[in-house]
Amino acid sequence: MSLSKIPTSVLAVDDEVPLLQALSGVLEQEGYHVQTAQDGVTAINCIQSVPFDIVLLDVKMPRVDGIEVLRFIKDHYLDTQVIMLTGVSDIRTAVECLQLGAFHYITKPYSVDELLTIIERALERKQLLLQNKVMRTELDRHALSSQIVSQSKAFLDVLNLAARIAPTDSTILIQGASGTGKELIANFLHTNSSRKSLPMMALNCSSMPDSLIESEIFGHEKGSFTDATTSKQGLVEIAKGGTLFLDEVGEISLMVQPKLLRFLQTGEYRRVGGNKNLNSDARIISATNKDLLQEVAAGRFREDLLYRLNVITLHLPALRERKEDIPVLVGHFLKKHARMKGSKRVDEKALELLMNYDWPGNVRELENVIERAAILSRDEVIRMDDLALPIGPRSLTEPLAQAQPGTPRLGSAVAMVEIEKAHIDGVLKSVSWNKNIAAKILGISLKTLYTKIQQYDLAKP
Repeated sequence: MSLSKIPTSVLAVDDEVPLLQALSGVLEQEGYHVQTAQDGVTAINCIQSVPFDIVLLDVKMPRVDGIEVLRFIKDHYLDTQVIMLTGVSDIRTAVECLQLGAFHYITKPYSVDELLTIIERALERKQLLLQNKVMRTELDRHALSSQIVSQSKAFLDVLNLAARIAPTDSTILIQGASGTGKELIANFLHTNSSRKSLPMMALNCSSMPDSLIESEIFGHEKGSFTDATTSKQGLVEIAKGGTLFLDEVGEISLMVQPKLLRFLQTGEYRRVGGNKNLNSDARIISATNKDLLQEVAAGRFREDLLYRLNVITLHLPALRERKEDIPVLVGHFLKKHARMKGSKRVDEKALELLMNYDWPGNVRELENVIERAAILSRDEVIRMDDLALPIGPRSLTEPLAQAQPGTPRLGSAVAMVEIEKAHIDGVLKSVSWNKNIAAKILGISLKTLYTKIQQYDLAKP
């Protein structure tokens, strides 16, 4: 992951004007974007207006000294690297500055080469900090890149459209039921964009309380709420120049929606508890399993925000609409889990059962079923008895009425809600009502599972 495309901004702070002018000239010749300040108050005002990569900070200054400015920076802008400059060699001051978070301490007079070397090292440290923040997301993203498997025309049409719009900066809304592969498509869009060398950050809006979503997206200042013991960068700040993926965007509360709308319109945002406008050009890709037009009609989602999010909309087909992909996906999942479970294959009757099942949990549910079957099968062949499906293992020639009493029959005149109810009930029973495991198998959030349990009046036997 290269961050070299991001311009390097430097704030030089010193009350000696000739030295400040000479320093600024040298740095500009080296290609840095330089601003200057002649005292601590001006420096703090500059820092609040524009985020800097490097601050070169004189220790002794009138009004507010360099140590106070250093404290302010480390309380509010953790990733900004501060290099202290002083005309007095004082070990105690040097130790205090380093303990407060300064990257380095240089005594005047210093050579230009020495200073430039330290600035380069400070930039390397800043890049490492940012890379550590996004490393897990990047590893997950690269792991996803080989998981798009399809021979279905419906899905390949979506993929072709995604390839055409990926190089643009337009906001994109991905619509589809849970488990259809929305995150895979978001990853595909980022990987095929001009932003691919910069971070892609992801946030599942359904897995987080409303009170924390704003802080995750936009960051917060120290002391802005009870647990805010330090300042925190938001995902829009970390993903600057890259992509921010908001999964289940329909779960964002009406309190946060206007702030997201403002960011989409202007690129400006404020951290929670902050009063300064910051900027980011992160591209927003969002996804939802809800009908946002219905949410707008119900007053739960802003119509103007919807229009900003869905400049381009991608609709992902459910697995029941692309059943020709089931054999291909089964082979892919068996190969994926082969290292842990050994080489496996699915026999003809088991595959026929998989083809006839309606897959309300879509591709994610299929993967969970195959993984479980690979673990439970006694040999290298996965049979019908190894498949944990709500309809139960049975001979396909057996009359459907004999399958499981009270269970909706696939292909019969039964409403989808009844099939979903039976499926959720069956999964809960199969895992002894462990809701965390059941939510993972179903491919929905724990919050959604609780809602479904209440909606369908399900009870533990």
